[in-house]
Amino acid sequence: MLSLTGTGRWQNALTALAPWLFLLLWSAGFPIAKVALADASPLVVLSLRYAFSLLILFVLWLIIRPPLPTSAAAWRHLAVVGFLVQVLYFGLIYVSMSLGMSAGVSALIVSLQPLVIGLASPWFLGERVSRFQWLGLLLGFGGTILVVSAQTGTTSLSWLELLLAVGSLLGISGGMLYERRFGTAQHIVTANLVQYSVGLIVCAPLLMFEDSHLTITASFSWALAYLVIGNSLIAVTLLLALSRVGRSAKVASLFFLVPPGAALLSFLILGERIALLAWPGMLVAIAGVALASCKG
Repeated sequence: MLSLTGTGRWQNALTALAPWLFLLLWSAGFPIAKVALADASPLVVLSLRYAFSLLILFVLWLIIRPPLPTSAAAWRHLAVVGFLVQVLYFGLIYVSMSLGMSAGVSALIVSLQPLVIGLASPWFLGERVSRFQWLGLLLGFGGTILVVSAQTGTTSLSWLELLLAVGSLLGISGGMLYERRFGTAQHIVTANLVQYSVGLIVCAPLLMFEDSHLTITASFSWALAYLVIGNSLIAVTLLLALSRVGRSAKVASLFFLVPPGAALLSFLILGERIALLAWPGMLVAIAGVALASCKG
């Protein structure tokens, strides 16, 4: 996977910048996906996203010629992460948004992921979570609940949309935990080729069972381009790299900053209103991030 370790001023700057770049790209992915879903069904968006991502990655692979996994276990680990992240996480949240869930609320629900990571890390990874980190995780959870409550008070939310979003939450949480425990040092181009191949292999055949539609517009084109480059090629790469170089509870706590970012960008891009009572919850969540990042 992509390495963020090393020495030197530039390497230190990259390590410090990477989480914030990921935060911006990941937060923007929610409203921009909603733009694409206005002109195409979810499996069409995902299949096109994976197909174009694979085309770019294959060209890079031909140029760079990175090594392929040398064991069946390494292939299997890449495929499992690909299924959890590309199929469950992106697939379920796209379907939920296509049914009517707002981009802001979608981001808020899946941003509960740090709590799942924090609860599972001691048992699944054997990582110790300090009292400061537990307090930060709980504050982040409470703040996110406040935001979800405030936002859902202004929009309708069905149980199906909620269940799909929770399934998406479990998918991304499982992918990060699995990557942290079983991930091997594969070249990032190779790893992404395998994982997006899994996404396309699963999603494309399901098009036969979906009421598929696609209207090619300027807004759909730029949204798809962003989802391919910003989300698929950059943000997911940063996510998997960050999950390998830091303690999982601390890395996952960054997701608590996604709600305010996604809410603001959803307002700017889609005109989705941010409930006044949501802002105190966002501040509580940000305080939780600070505590969860403390040592000790």
